[in-house]
Order: sequence, then structure tokens, then C-alpha cells
Amino acid sequence: MHKTGSIYGINGPVIYLKGNTGFMMSEMVYVGEEKLVGEVISLDKDMTTIQVYEETSGLRPGEIVEASGSPVSVTLAPGIIDNIFDGIERPLERIADTGGAFITRGVSVDSLDRDKLWDTHMTVSVGSELHGGDIIAEVPETRAIVHKCMVPPGMCGTVTDVVPDGQYTIDEVLLTLKTPEGETKKLTMTQKWPIRTARPTSHRFPASVPLVTGQRILDTMFPIAKGGTAAIPGGFGTGKTMTQHQIAKWSDADIIIYIGCGERGNEMTQVLEEFSQLVDPKSGNPLMDRTTLIANTSNMPVAAREASIYTGLTLAEYYRDMGYDVAIMADSTSRWAEALRELSGRLEEMPAEEGFPAYLASRLSAFYERAGMMHNLNGTDGSVTIIGAVSPQGGDFSEPVTQNTKRFVRCFWGLDKSLAYSRHFPAIHWLTSYSEYLTDLAAWYHDNVSPKFVDYRNRLMALLNQESSLMEIVKLIGSDVLPDDQKLVLEIARVIRLGFLQQNAFHKDDTCVSLQKQYKMMEIILYLYKRCRELIAMNMPMSVLKEENIFERVIAIKYDVPNDNMQLLDQYMVDIDNFHNTIMEKNA
Repeated sequence: MHKTGSIYGINGPVIYLKGNTGFMMSEMVYVGEEKLVGEVISLDKDMTTIQVYEETSGLRPGEIVEASGSPVSVTLAPGIIDNIFDGIERPLERIADTGGAFITRGVSVDSLDRDKLWDTHMTVSVGSELHGGDIIAEVPETRAIVHKCMVPPGMCGTVTDVVPDGQYTIDEVLLTLKTPEGETKKLTMTQKWPIRTARPTSHRFPASVPLVTGQRILDTMFPIAKGGTAAIPGGFGTGKTMTQHQIAKWSDADIIIYIGCGERGNEMTQVLEEFSQLVDPKSGNPLMDRTTLIANTSNMPVAAREASIYTGLTLAEYYRDMGYDVAIMADSTSRWAEALRELSGRLEEMPAEEGFPAYLASRLSAFYERAGMMHNLNGTDGSVTIIGAVSPQGGDFSEPVTQNTKRFVRCFWGLDKSLAYSRHFPAIHWLTSYSEYLTDLAAWYHDNVSPKFVDYRNRLMALLNQESSLMEIVKLIGSDVLPDDQKLVLEIARVIRLGFLQQNAFHKDDTCVSLQKQYKMMEIILYLYKRCRELIAMNMPMSVLKEENIFERVIAIKYDVPNDNMQLLDQYMVDIDNFHNTIMEKNA
């Protein structure tokens, strides 16, 4: 028997039903004649409040609201990768086929293709004992990703019947399970999972392995761990989206889930077009073979914007359960917070700072807490890494979304307007950014790159900090009055900024750099500093050192040394020694 209620009041995306409807909290409902998708967000004995994920204009009091009997959920099966969804997992291509360029109201399309046949290799046999999370079949979803169909969490039993290997749709029964209670369960490739509930795991690991991105300022200066959380706050035009694109293209995550939450439509179009043309550097296949896009543009209803973050997160957790490392790019959490604020205002809740709801912090923490490196129920290990862009109004980092995000993430990549305007990209400022993962990852760098890696990084950071304090003096009285050893610090800091921290996303060798090359570049810069300090100690003036052009040569390493010819880096050490000897001979 379907539970129903009738609309009593409408306030934008929020509708009210009078009386006791019998609906459940967080239940998915169908609103009005067009069956708009909604969710129950508040209940008492006299009133039911529902947020609608679609445009509500044209709804009238008295129209019927029908309960679905289950919470807002996503469909999990092969076909997710290489797809583009809206905020509630409706495929945009299928919507475009039925309703044109804009999403029409009440459009009802299947999340995944139910007619497509998938090559299926069964991994269990009759008599196998199965538990929640166990893998029952493997399906090549794309050229890059093998989809592992699993027993839904919370289910167990003995296999009584299995289909042979072959081609099946996502709804065909693959095996029959007899539970300890004697019930018979038929399993297909498909699972449903509520988006607001985290999928269960057996154990959470501490951070110990970095997510290698190929971006020097991230990998060396402010690394993020697999299963970690990071925020990229920055004003308009500072490069948040571009930084996320670079991480999506070059990081060593197996799967990328890109959530465009409330972004401009033309910006999302650029993402979709770019991603479909890009080639995955690891496999040579299209990058979309390991990417899912969730597009929720700024003109789509705000309630769906609020749900899109959880939809992406649930898809990521599903692939983590298969043993993959998944990276989520959420662009941007500020638009998501604005959707919360708008809904909160319509519900007449008590506003907190800047009109955001009082529960903003708890919602942000619940979102970021679903990241982590996990030991899954089936014995595999996987991770979900969350990288959230924050768009503070006017670039003001003291506003509530940035401040609350800072409390819950361990990696903060602060973008700086002045760096962006001086064309220094990525415009991550080394003095306002930090990473708490550095100490956790030190052992990994020690074993996999070099025992000196973290020490070199700290020495570069110390030089940049020295430069910052010296610039205060320079602004007041000019650089000519500084002693030569301090002039050298300024020059080496310039080499670090231009030659190491600045990176060109459009240069074939500089767009992505291996950790070994990053380490060698640091070594060369520090060796140059050491040899120059020796010369300064012998009273050589800084003006003489600058004549030899060695600083410009070291800055140009990033362009001059191809990534596949690292031996060329050894020559720079010899060149620095030659430079040292030349200066000595000239001034003997």
C-alpha cells in the first residue's frame, strides 16, 4: 500500500504536507502529477517537510505526494565510469535525448543502461560461503577499470546456483544465495545504496602513502596522503579548477570522480569537453575510461546541488570497496554551503554566521570524514581522497566555509590573488598553505625516494621564509643595503619560486614531474646555494656571482631536462662546480 499525502504549502524547493503522512525521515518521494523527485527533511505529527530536487514552479496545493518506501539512493552497477550524471544520478546524455539541452521537470530515466550486455566472469562456485562485500563476478567496465560485482553489505549465505561466464545485463540474476535463516536471495550486478549513509568497512588505516600528483608544490611542499582530505580555497580566477584538473589528469589515483557543484554552465562544459579529449598518461586510453563526472550547474535547482556531493561520495566508496584508490574533486563546496543556506532560510531555521545554518560545520565534517584509506569487508584495501575547492567571496579566508573546512581537512592549499595576477601558477602560496601529512609520509619518502627528501624540502621552506622576512626590509630601504649573504638568500629564493614552485601546465615536460626529478631539482638548487655561500664567505660580491648566468640555467631545468632523460641532471652539479672554480680563478 503506497503512503501518500497532499501538498498544503509551497516555498521554492520546500513543500509542506499537513497531517500525519506516515512518511519516513530521509525517504525519497514523488511530488505532484509530474512525479518530481523529493526527500523528506523534517517530520512531526502535524507537518511533513520535503525538499524537491527539481524546479517547483507550477505545483499547486492539493497535488498528491507519493512515498517510495526507501531513502534517496544511487544505483551501483557497471556503467558508472565514463558517464556524466546530474546531482541525483540521472545520466545527462539520456536526458538530452528525451528532453533537449535543459533538464525538463519530472524526467524519468534509468541511472544506468539496463539493456547493455556486459562480459561477465564469475569468481564463485556452488557451495561457496559468501559474506557482505565478497566479490562474485568481474566485468571489464572500461579498458582501464575492471568492475567487481559484490555481495551487498549485511548479506551472507551459501551459493546454491551460479550462472556460467557469459554476457549479462545488470538486472539478470547471477547467483542464488541461501541465508542462514533459510531465505533465498537472488543477486544481480546491481546494488542500491542510500547516499547519506557511509558504506561499511572493516578497518581504517592511518595515512602512510602519498597521492602523487606530479605537481611539485603539492608533492614536495604540501603533500596529501591517499585517503586524505585537502581544501583549495581561492578567489575568482586564482586557479582552483585548473589545479583540480591537473590533479585529476596526473595523480596516481585509479579512478577520478569530478563533482561540479553549482559551477557555471560554460565552465562545466569546458571540463566535459576537455576530459573527453584527454589521454590517460598511464595507459594511453582516454582519461574518461577512469572518470565519472557529476555536473550540477548553477542554474539547476539548489536542493539537487546539496545532494550531488553525497551522490559522488557514495559512488567513490563503492569503487573503494573493490580495492581502488579513488580521488574526488568537489568544485566547489562553497556553492554546496550556499545551497544549505538557501534551504535553511526557506525552512526558517535560526541563522548562524553570515546566514549559514548552525549545522554547517557538522555537515562539512561528515562529508570530509568519509575519506580514508580502508581495509574493506572483502579483504582488499582502497582509499577515497577528497579534494574540495572553496570559493570565499572576495577571496576572504576568514569567512565561515573556509574556516570550518580548515578545521576538518589536514591539507590546506591557499591560492593567492597576487600570485595569480603576476602569472605565477599554480598560485598556491607557500606561506599560507600547510600539510599535516608531511610527518606521516616521511617514512614513505625515506624508503621510496631518498632519505634526504624531507630534509631538503624543509631547507627550501626555510629559505622561502627567510626571503619573506628580508622582503620587509627591502620594501623599507631597498636591497642595496643588504649584506651579500642576504642578497644570496633572495636570489636562491627566486630560483626556488621560478624554477621549482612555478609549473607550466601546457609544457609537455613540466606539466607532470616524477618525484625522482623533483628530488634532483631540490638537490641542485641546494648545492648551488652551498657553493655560492662558500664564495660569499671568501668576500666575493653577489654582483660577480650573477654575471655567470648560473641562476637562470638552474631555473630553466624544468624545461631543459626531459622527463625521460634524467641523466642530464647530473651535468648541472658539474656545471655548478665549474662556475665555482671560474669565479675563483677570475678573482685570484
